[in-house]
Amino acid sequence: MKTPTPPEPTPLPRRGDPIAAEYFRAIAESTVDWESWMSDEGQVLWVNPAVERFTGRTPSECLAMEDYPLQLVAEEDRRRIAGYLHEAQGGRVENNVEFRVLHRDGTRRWAAISGQSMRGSEDRSLGFRTSVRDVTEKRDMREQLRLHNKHLEQLVQERTARVAELEKHRLKMEKLAALGELAAGVAHEINNPLAGIRNAFALLKRHLPPSVKHYDKLDLIDSEIERISGITHQMYQLYRPSQQRSTTFSIRRCIEEIRVLTRPMSRKWKVDVRTEYGSMVPGGDLAADEVHLREEELKQVMLNLIHNAIQASEAGHEVSVSAATELDRLEIQVADQGHGIPPEFMAKVFDPFFSTKTAKVGQGMGLGLSVTRGLVEAMEGTIEIATETGTGTVFVVRLPRSLSPPRDVTPDMQGT
Repeated sequence: MKTPTPPEPTPLPRRGDPIAAEYFRAIAESTVDWESWMSDEGQVLWVNPAVERFTGRTPSECLAMEDYPLQLVAEEDRRRIAGYLHEAQGGRVENNVEFRVLHRDGTRRWAAISGQSMRGSEDRSLGFRTSVRDVTEKRDMREQLRLHNKHLEQLVQERTARVAELEKHRLKMEKLAALGELAAGVAHEINNPLAGIRNAFALLKRHLPPSVKHYDKLDLIDSEIERISGITHQMYQLYRPSQQRSTTFSIRRCIEEIRVLTRPMSRKWKVDVRTEYGSMVPGGDLAADEVHLREEELKQVMLNLIHNAIQASEAGHEVSVSAATELDRLEIQVADQGHGIPPEFMAKVFDPFFSTKTAKVGQGMGLGLSVTRGLVEAMEGTIEIATETGTGTVFVVRLPRSLSPPRDVTPDMQGT
């Protein structure tokens, strides 16, 4: 029996020649996008092989589906795509409608569907075609871009807020510097005539007998001169801390000496000042309770904080002073049982000339905490406040255990 000869393939068309239908089918079935041909009634007539890459389903499986292509659409997008197909049946189609495609293996990918009505000879309707392309990478890039833009906006907002904060801080520092310079100048001018007044008064007092009328007022005058002297000294320190040289000393002894100095005020206010010591550990060449700091400046810091704590207390209250050393750090806490600092005052407590003691006369000019912070920061330390209304306030001072000598030693207030 003679083997039949296979038919000759249709020759490739040349430019301008009619093109056979098999070439159009080959073009349609070779496209990367998932193509479908639907009737006017919405029935699937043809699906190209690209559907398997999108869904894991073959064209024959798709043609056997009663609800094609909805079975291949994620449930949350199914209703929207059903509406899209219904509109397409009526000739109203739109492009690039995005939805999620379900793959046989359970994975999902984003796709975009576009439609087009088809017309034959004599303008006869041939239904409509849909083209679906994979837009997963595009959506991922779009989401990354959105998150990046959101991050950039957040960074801009943070940077803008930071710039505004820095500008506010700069203006505040300029104001404080001007106030400090003014205070130092005033203190310098007052100090010299004040020293003359003190010396002249001491001379007069020495030669006046106690029998002189109003002799008892002389002690009051003397104490007021000392108070003015203390205020001018604080005003000077506000702008130009003394920066004494560092020495090695016992922090326990230092605190006990300050406690003795505060005893007259604590007795007057009927407030008990007690001391307690936490963990004390050796640090380098230092004994457990030793530090290498500017002792007189540290005493000034503690004196200011304890005086403040006493003035914030009521009779019968207690002020607690505690200290602890670590290998390279010193921590001191001064706690009172007063009414606490109102939240609206917290940002101002370290400002010069700000005071919450306006109800009581003769308690200073609001320089103590400003001077205290200046001295602490000059010793490379920090000071923090923990307060609760109606419970009390705790000032926490943290300093290096050992401080290197200052580059420049500024002369003390004496002799200016």
